[in-house]
Amino acid sequence: MLKAGQAAPMFVLPDADMELVDIARFRGRNNVILFFYPRDDAPCCTLQATDFSDHEDEFARHDGKVIGISRDDCIKHAEFRDKHGISVNLLSDEDGTVCKRYGVWQAKEVDGVHKHGIVRSTFVIDKQGVLRYASYAVNAKGHALEMLRVVKEINS
Repeated sequence: MLKAGQAAPMFVLPDADMELVDIARFRGRNNVILFFYPRDDAPCCTLQATDFSDHEDEFARHDGKVIGISRDDCIKHAEFRDKHGISVNLLSDEDGTVCKRYGVWQAKEVDGVHKHGIVRSTFVIDKQGVLRYASYAVNAKGHALEMLRVVKEINS
């Protein structure tokens, strides 16, 4: 699992419009709030994505760029975005490479069955590409405002 102070793993992934997003392009310009979520349209995932979208302008005022990642494909992301009015970037990590690099692809037990899945996690990467915040197994409710406080602290 990653910790604050480490260099953030770099990556390039497609967004809901199938455009490639290179995380390195934000270096020197934005603090990146990177949230990993299990799947599109699940209740907590919807709450988290819409909450970040509702506060996107506030993040932008503090040089923050919010990006969500799951293993859903680009088409599912587009449907999810359009259905719920989500404005933050949603990236598709279908093969799970980035999820593994960030340590969010973990063994879980669901209804007595052991399987792997994404653990809801959030990372804040500063303008120099360094992890300033890393949290695994986060609670979706109120999380966006908590991350906004983190971004404000980075900028102060």
